[in-house]
Amino acid sequence: MDIRSLYGATGMFTYDPGFTSTASCESKITYIDGDAGVLLYRGYPIQQLAEHGDFLETCYLLLYGELPTGNQKAEFDYRITRHTMVHEQMARFFQGFRRDAHPMAVMVASVGALSAFYHDSTNINDPVERMVASTRMIAKIPTLAAMAYKYSIGQPFVYPKNDLDYTSNFLRMCFAVPCEDYKVNPVLSRALDASSSSTPTTSKTPPPPPSAFRARRAPIPSPASRRASLRSGGRRMAAPMKPC
Repeated sequence: MDIRSLYGATGMFTYDPGFTSTASCESKITYIDGDAGVLLYRGYPIQQLAEHGDFLETCYLLLYGELPTGNQKAEFDYRITRHTMVHEQMARFFQGFRRDAHPMAVMVASVGALSAFYHDSTNINDPVERMVASTRMIAKIPTLAAMAYKYSIGQPFVYPKNDLDYTSNFLRMCFAVPCEDYKVNPVLSRALDASSSSTPTTSKTPPPPPSAFRARRAPIPSPASRRASLRSGGRRMAAPMKPC
């Protein structure tokens, strides 16, 4: 039922605090019905994507609208892997935070700071620049997340390695230390990959665009900041990881 003209015709608003019966947009990318346990990405059930694909394949599907061929997947993986490093000045950027700052709060700030380093992909109205920015976001978010975690426990940052897959790289950046080799557990890597492929925002309705939506990368820190709250989509967030 389209009620956009309700206020103009009656002078009245609807009252739906939890947005349980209200949709704010249409999406060709995802469909979610939490009560029925249904989540579709571009029409594909998320269970199938998690079981038969990996996280980057799901990213490709969301970006391009269809699953990749073997060659397309290999080229996409290569492109993401070669963009995982962040500017070295980001390491000094992290030093401005308290050691006990919540990692998600650090993530919000560090993701927003990326636009200070990449001026060639800030025009959201340009499809080429949007794709460049999307590639960088997918590639660099694990690096920034690992840096936020390492900073919170007082350990040195670990650089990504191009010979590791996406999830294994993230695990290594989180848990490796310079004084010894780190071997990624393939079972944990696959479990994390499947979990990442099937973890959308848990809210039924996406947030309205921020007032600074057209600002550089403004849409990215906005959902990240929602997840930094005590509750995310009705689920209580886990406490930050602590070192053994």
